Amino acid sequence: MRLVHNAGTERVTDLLRTGLASGHRLDLATAELSLFAFENLRGILASLDGCRFVLPAEVLEDGFLGGPHDRAERNRLASRWLAGQCAEWVRRKVDVRRIHGRVPQGIAVLRDAAAHAQQVIMGSFGFSTGGLGITPGNPMSLIQATETVEEATSLSQWFDTQWSGLADGAAFKDAILRALGELASHRDPSSIYALILHHLFQSTAGQMDEEEIIKSATGIRNTVVWKKLFKFQRDGVVGAIDKLNQFGGCIIADSVGLGKTFEALAIIKYYELRNDRVLVLCPKRLRDNWTLYRANDR
Repeated sequence: MRLVHNAGTERVTDLLRTGLASGHRLDLATAELSLFAFENLRGILASLDGCRFVLPAEVLEDGFLGGPHDRAERNRLASRWLAGQCAEWVRRKVDVRRIHGRVPQGIAVLRDAAAHAQQVIMGSFGFSTGGLGITPGNPMSLIQATETVEEATSLSQWFDTQWSGLADGAAFKDAILRALGELASHRDPSSIYALILHHLFQSTAGQMDEEEIIKSATGIRNTVVWKKLFKFQRDGVVGAIDKLNQFGGCIIADSVGLGKTFEALAIIKYYELRNDRVLVLCPKRLRDNWTLYRANDR
């Protein structure tokens, strides 16, 4: 056995690429099933004769969209397409069995076309970009690989024993396919927008406490602009200040004539009273307007 540092040119993904060829087979016990790990090995996996995966139920709860280091991949907005490709691969090439409890460590058995074990990789890795060494993983991970066919044959028997002791996983495979199908299904823009708003604002439950958001010590309630606002405009100002404090930005998207300019002036005044610096960006032809607004010109 030799150590696999899972970095540079000595990564789990490199061992899989060099150890697998068209017509070969792959056995894998893993706690993770990432679309982006699948993408990295998609060509090789599609050429295999078949795969056997031992997975925990948690793969359905944790999802298939990776971890913090996969943000750039998620931002490419290719996850829906990848989910469809992965679902088709699982349907055609993968036999799945479910383990009750967690998978304490990963093991990959690389087999030739005759299903004879050629190499075994085992240790602290999973079928994720971090586990394969594509993105930074845990530096404390201990991963080893066999160096001889005899070692691989001996260790592959452990996987065979585990596989034989697990019940048929047809129902579990169907659940995985349904979950991938959900990711691959089309979502209309309005539903996505509504879901984004839900996740951003669910903690507020639609309630905004003006006393909590607006600091009375600023004296904003005694200003001319605040006193000129209608109640619904004050609610807009409170909401905007709340979003600015939470998320660093806000768009006031009221219809024409509802007083967005006055709301913006009140927000500007509030932050000026807190001794914050305010910069107004506007088209050049509106510069004089905003200069007059800011000066409370009569």
